[in-house]
Amino acid sequence: MELLPQSALLTCPSSQALKSRVRFGDFSAIVLSKRLQFSTQPQKLRFMEAQRTVSCASAAGENGSPVKKIGTETVGRIGEVKRVTKETNVCVKLNLDGSGIADSSTSIPFLDHMLDQLASHGLFDVHVRASGDIHIDDHHTNEDVALAIGTSLLQALGDRKGINRFGDFSAPLDEALIHVSLDLSGRPHLSYDLQIPTERVGTYDTQLVEHFFQSVVNTSGMTLHIRQLAGKNSHHIIEATFKAFARALRQATEYDPRRRGSVPSSKGVLLRS
Repeated sequence: MELLPQSALLTCPSSQALKSRVRFGDFSAIVLSKRLQFSTQPQKLRFMEAQRTVSCASAAGENGSPVKKIGTETVGRIGEVKRVTKETNVCVKLNLDGSGIADSSTSIPFLDHMLDQLASHGLFDVHVRASGDIHIDDHHTNEDVALAIGTSLLQALGDRKGINRFGDFSAPLDEALIHVSLDLSGRPHLSYDLQIPTERVGTYDTQLVEHFFQSVVNTSGMTLHIRQLAGKNSHHIIEATFKAFARALRQATEYDPRRRGSVPSSKGVLLRS
């Protein structure tokens, strides 16, 4: 086993940062030639070729989902991921039981605007810091931010005990109307049907919308259906999609008190397949 020096270890931000807006440091100087995964020993990392996402997992709460505490105060179900490649450097923290704090800086202004919708309408705390090879285009940064968000969602959900599991919402934005239905089933699938009339919104390539949701689906283990019912303006269509997705995801991740902490599946388990 080859161990990194102590100075190269990646650590989670302090729990005190959860009470306010999370500030991530500048990771641009970190260059890792191999993919990383936490070892079973505290404070040590080992090289694994199979994965390149470094995850900072929370402890499990009574409902089986990850929670964090500051003293006796339960903060919420939190997923936290740092993803470093030769193309991008991404750090994401997602709190499913947040208050709608939006704190994203991806170097892609339109993507930041859409992540604000995810936080505001899902009432999630979404903290994202990303840098990447946007001198080429936005593709790699858009993709890796979405992959990290999906992984942080997977972490935060834990064993998915007690959640609603399903979410369904239609969001209008002026002439646009978008329907989103999703299932936190553990089985990744995307059905996508948007007719976006322009190739770009500002500098953002509208092809990246589908790629964003495909990446979230792949790492979170979500079944996601997106349908455009009406719409002519590209900005309105995309923004309504993120709003509908946020509200549907909020429904699916919230607790059903009648379940009393049971897994919402006749199989008795919901795992990422």
